[in-house]
Amino acid sequence: MALVEAVGVRKSFGHTEVLKGIDLEVERGEVVCLLGPSGAGKSTFLRCVNHLETIDAGRIWVDGVPVGFRSANGKLYELREREAAHQRRDVGMVFQRFNLFPHRTALENVMEGPVQVLGRDRAEVRAEALALLERVGLAEKASSYPAQLSGGQQQRVAIARALAMKPKLMLFDEPTSALDPELVGEVLDVMTSLAREGMTMIVVTHEIGFARSVADRVVFLVDGAVVETGSPADVLDNPRQPRTRQFLAKVL
Repeated sequence: MALVEAVGVRKSFGHTEVLKGIDLEVERGEVVCLLGPSGAGKSTFLRCVNHLETIDAGRIWVDGVPVGFRSANGKLYELREREAAHQRRDVGMVFQRFNLFPHRTALENVMEGPVQVLGRDRAEVRAEALALLERVGLAEKASSYPAQLSGGQQQRVAIARALAMKPKLMLFDEPTSALDPELVGEVLDVMTSLAREGMTMIVVTHEIGFARSVADRVVFLVDGAVVETGSPADVLDNPRQPRTRQFLAKVL
């Protein structure tokens, strides 16, 4: 069974249909990069996988569990927010903006979820959080506050914070788009390391070089629909669809 399975996913905001029947599977340990122009529905789809947005039609499963719903007596019932938050613990998400708690140090930000949400022992969590900060190259910044960190450093803390919940799946929503160009590489290096360690990842990105070197599969979306999917070599080097070729001609 694929770790992530989406079938016929549709989502509208008002009269605007943003997702128009998305079908997608992500295998365990696979890295899938979602590419496409602004407004294609990439970020919306990612938020639906984490049930930060409720889909209007179709279904999404993560590890065999229907996202945002529970099954009872042969019927599906939408989860209450507390139940949805509980389900969401297995999926880490890193946003464009870092969303760190400004009044907490890097270490405290990483510890927050395991302590407050999972109720784990603080000393044990602290040791793991320090190890995670070291993993993302920020061991020496454990006592620093977000305002004392560069954008790239804040984003690496955000990645460590997501990993602290020991997720089955990591979602990245354009994690480098808010960074100065010279800081992009340090975040992509951490993501590349995660991919090599076997983390299942869905990445919305415009970083074509990252997609080419790290992705197992590239999915190209336009106007809420999958236009083309395949290996990086297939989609990025030999695209079949004119819309894909047009997009790549502008961004490469």
